[in-house]
Amino acid sequence: MDTAIQTTAGVEAAFSLSDYFPILIYLVIVLLFAIGTLFLSHFLFVKPRKETAVKMMPYESGMDPIGSARLQFDIRFNLIAILFLVFDVELLFLYPWAVVAYTDLGDPLWRNELTGGMITISHIIFLEILVFLGTLGIAYFYAWRKGVFQWR
Repeated sequence: MDTAIQTTAGVEAAFSLSDYFPILIYLVIVLLFAIGTLFLSHFLFVKPRKETAVKMMPYESGMDPIGSARLQFDIRFNLIAILFLVFDVELLFLYPWAVVAYTDLGDPLWRNELTGGMITISHIIFLEILVFLGTLGIAYFYAWRKGVFQWR
C-alpha cells in the first residue's frame, strides 16, 4: 500500500521496506553462492585428493620459487605504478567530455554580429579539454625528461 507524507519539499512517497526486498534476495543468493563454493571446495571431492609436494608448492608464473619472498622491491616499480594510475585516472576524464562534445548543448552563449560567429558551451568544453590535454602532455614530458620511463 503506497502512502504519501507531507515534507518541506512537498508530497513524497513514504518509506517502504518492501522496496528493498530485491536487494535482500540478491544478498541471500550471493551469500549462498559463496558458502556453497567454500563448502564444495573444502569438504567434497572437488579438492585434490593427494596433497603432494608439487601440488602444495606455491605457483609463481610457472617457475619454481627461488630465494626468500621478503626481498625489497625497487622503487621504480612503485613509480611506474603511480604514473600508470595518474595517467589512467586522468584519461578517464576524457570519456564524459567525449559524450558531451557530441551532443547539442542549446543556444549560443555569445554571438559576434560582425563575423556571424558564435560561442557555445561545446566550444568552452573543447577549450577546457585542450588545457587538460596540454597539462597531461606537460606532465608526460616532465616524467620523460626526468628519466622515469628508463628501466636501468
